[in-house]
Amino acid sequence: MTDSKRLRLFMLISPLLSGIILTFAFPGWNSNLAVWLWLFPLLAVLWPWKDVEHVKVRPFWRGYLAGLAFFLINLKWVHHSARVRMGGAVDDTWVGLGPELLGWGALLGLAGYCALYFGVWAWFTHRFARPRIATLTQDSWWPSTLHSLACSFLAAAAWVACEWLRSMTVFTGFGWNGLGVAMHGNLPLIQAADLVGVFGLSFLPVFVACTAWNTLTRLILAYRGEGKCKTRLDFTVALILMLITAGYGMLKLTAKEQDSITVRTVLIQPNVSLVDAMTGRIAEQVYQHLDQFTRMYGTAKEGKTATDLIIWPESALPIHLEYQGPILPADYHKNYFNDMLRAGDYSLLFGTELFEGEHAGHVSAVLARGSIEHRQDYHKVHLVPFGEYLPLKNIPPFSLFQSMFEGAFTPGVKTEPLKLEKPEVQIIPLICFEDTVGRLARRFVREAPQMIVNITNDGWFLQSEEPEVHMINSLFRAIELRRPMVRATNTGVSCFIDTCGRVTSKLSDPETGSSFIEGTLPGEVKVPRSGQMTLYARYGDWFALSLLGVCVIVWMLGWKKR
Repeated sequence: MTDSKRLRLFMLISPLLSGIILTFAFPGWNSNLAVWLWLFPLLAVLWPWKDVEHVKVRPFWRGYLAGLAFFLINLKWVHHSARVRMGGAVDDTWVGLGPELLGWGALLGLAGYCALYFGVWAWFTHRFARPRIATLTQDSWWPSTLHSLACSFLAAAAWVACEWLRSMTVFTGFGWNGLGVAMHGNLPLIQAADLVGVFGLSFLPVFVACTAWNTLTRLILAYRGEGKCKTRLDFTVALILMLITAGYGMLKLTAKEQDSITVRTVLIQPNVSLVDAMTGRIAEQVYQHLDQFTRMYGTAKEGKTATDLIIWPESALPIHLEYQGPILPADYHKNYFNDMLRAGDYSLLFGTELFEGEHAGHVSAVLARGSIEHRQDYHKVHLVPFGEYLPLKNIPPFSLFQSMFEGAFTPGVKTEPLKLEKPEVQIIPLICFEDTVGRLARRFVREAPQMIVNITNDGWFLQSEEPEVHMINSLFRAIELRRPMVRATNTGVSCFIDTCGRVTSKLSDPETGSSFIEGTLPGEVKVPRSGQMTLYARYGDWFALSLLGVCVIVWMLGWKKR
């Protein structure tokens, strides 16, 4: 094999290797090291130690390959949604050619779209942020250090900007599994999310990796006799930035506990498969189990109720709350809930579908106390495309799927917290994937005692790693807003999360550790009385937007110069 062919092979394998390494930072492996190492193979292509004139780098496609390798593995659970919807899948067993093809097509489509942002970053970084080898290795330590820091800063800024754009553009965006989320296991470093948001956290691993790569470039070329500068000051600056971030995190983790209100909370996890839920074949059993679990904790004993709030997950009811038809007796839900709620002095929060007229259906959360007539409703604002509504439904090829979305939902328009009456605490209600959208969650924040409640149904993805992936993406809302969080889910992960993003308890099988079980999880939520507003709560993704502005200015200056 000639040197030219070896080089071309290297430039193909390196991006793929980067994407594969990054997958190890997420559930299934949860490696704390992968997020710091994954970028090196890709940088070897984008920031080579020598200019290789006879081989075209094609940076966009190198980045796209890395992104495709990452997302195809990282999002492999996506294919189950179509298999469940169309084929009634309950496990990995083959359910027919159509559902299987649609499922894998959904994975390829989403992975292919998300990989575009890796490609854009690679193009920008190669075109505008690539260090000049002569400046890096031949100049004195000061120009070399400044040049390295400037290039590393610009590369990190572009990465944060691309992650933010991915969360915003094309339908309602998809911001899952950025580098900030990959750091979920490093509690000290992720506390800065209350300042810069989860996207801002992604700046650090890219900045550290780029300065480390520049330092290696100097040292290796100096060893070969091709360079004279050996400074490591830029990498030292990156490490100092990491230490400052970790120091801030330690201050938050070890801070004195604030004066708080205790909300005695019970999470109920029915663990009903989507096939059973859609066919309604075990509806009677579901109603009975929800009633039994609720009464177990909500019934007053000796005139006192030991629970303040009981939470059911999204779509807990086999039939929506306002149903009037032949399947259920007249006033079934009214009698069912009123009899249950009057058994004790507690509030019940659950998910269902609510309708305004014939054509406006909402995915909703309902908070009731005493009777079902005494209730507050929240309509989901951030709907899931291709799950709860069909984007561009009148335009091919999307119009071909209209029959699957005849009951598409309408988004809500209000972001008002629900209010517990006893104790007096506000609830930030987030339904399904809304708990992964920081810009939405912050709109509920008020200067008052608040807790975040997520109700979700991840049964669409069977017994995959998706529930854990969903959970690690969601826990950053607790840090960004400094509000405690509880998650009541159908199949897991039902858990309690404190204001530092620590999962303090979760429902799982004590022997296997599996979250795919039926059960209840009682606990106490400590809600800070002060209701302080974090920088992120006040200004949102200001950091990501600022870095996006820097990248746009650099691009415009480069375009003008060219």
